[in-house]
Amino acid sequence: MSAGPQPLLKVEGLKTWFPVRSGVLQRVDRWVRAVDGVDLEIPQGQTLALVGESGCGKTTVGRSILRLEHARAGRVLYKDTDLLALSHAAMRPFRQAMQIVFQDPTSSLDPRMTVRDAIAEGLRSFNIGTNAAERTERVAELMTMVRLDPDHMWRYPHEFSGGQKQRICIARALAVEPKLLICDESVSALDVSIQAQILNLLRELQTKLGLTYLFITHDLGVVGHIADRVAVMYLGQIVETGDVTEIFQAPKHPYTKALLGSVPRLELDRRGLLAAAPGDPPDPANPPAGCRFHTRCLEVFAPCAATAPALIEADGRLCRCHLYDSAINREVGP
Repeated sequence: MSAGPQPLLKVEGLKTWFPVRSGVLQRVDRWVRAVDGVDLEIPQGQTLALVGESGCGKTTVGRSILRLEHARAGRVLYKDTDLLALSHAAMRPFRQAMQIVFQDPTSSLDPRMTVRDAIAEGLRSFNIGTNAAERTERVAELMTMVRLDPDHMWRYPHEFSGGQKQRICIARALAVEPKLLICDESVSALDVSIQAQILNLLRELQTKLGLTYLFITHDLGVVGHIADRVAVMYLGQIVETGDVTEIFQAPKHPYTKALLGSVPRLELDRRGLLAAAPGDPPDPANPPAGCRFHTRCLEVFAPCAATAPALIEADGRLCRCHLYDSAINREVGP
């Protein structure tokens, strides 16, 4: 392994399944495999973008890392500590170290609380600041940091625009001085011009505060503006990981090619990229045998329907595809 920043967060074999109940007795008859054996690694001070279509399980990954969802198996290592093995009491300090910014800032903010109280909520929860005056001063610093007027801290959320509300949510997340920030579709609900402003703000804050980001998004158009590395997710599994430049310029997995080919505003050379994958993703409660993408893949061949591919190294990155497995017979056929 090459020398470089050490992982702040490492996810190994993460599985989060949800029961599907039926009948009068509501017995579990199957499971939705929302996250089904995910491995991720984020070096300290860097940004990993987790991308994929809606419903692929990427939000569940973020929530499982924070233990907002119960994982069935795997490990989530924050530095050297497995978060999934901790009691609720032992987990509390790590909740301060890891914060999340959700997609919809309006629903994330209590309309009955002033902005000052919303941002100071974490300060009170973790006993940061000795009195209300100190916390108010800290709120003013945070609002300045995210380019909001501190004089507006006594206003209510409905008095702010969507972009301003997301800045409030970022300030609230930063109040407890976290090391890891999970951004779950945090710009997807905003206009394109406002998206660019929030992305620039996140990059500035990362440089200033040394933050590490897990940036969850379905929009590859924003990934190049913030990410160092990309992990592409399909139907509960990671299908390709690599540096953002490598992924954009030379995608390997057919699904990654399809994602890139379907984003019209990306400024990259489109030669050789496939059209968007046909059809809809299969039911995650009943994933297809073999490669989970083979029912939509334009490069499918015989082994794809029978054998599940492993995540293997291909030209310096990881890819879950039989096209790059030397042990697989490449006889072309449906």
